[in-house]
Amino acid sequence: MYYFAISVAAFVVVAFLTLRDIRIFRRTKLESYRKGAMKGMAAMFLVLLGGVVVQVFPQLGLLLVLIGMFINKKGQREDVFGGAKTADRFLGKTEIKN
Repeated sequence: MYYFAISVAAFVVVAFLTLRDIRIFRRTKLESYRKGAMKGMAAMFLVLLGGVVVQVFPQLGLLLVLIGMFINKKGQREDVFGGAKTADRFLGKTEIKN
């Protein structure tokens, strides 16, 4: 039961960060955020697969979740927030660039 809750929490975190990267990329057109969103989609798939597998083979499922979390590592990014508040950074609000 706890393993499934861990995998669901990991999926929610990865999905949120991926959607945030997509939003920032759509607004800024910066390549690093596009790459981050692509990594996030691969990580979401692996974490979701781990969440399904964890019900049958808990150790294997959590291993897949862990690998998905490592894939989700984004790397160095450009500063798109400037002096934004914490809530704006959390939601991914940036200036729209054409």
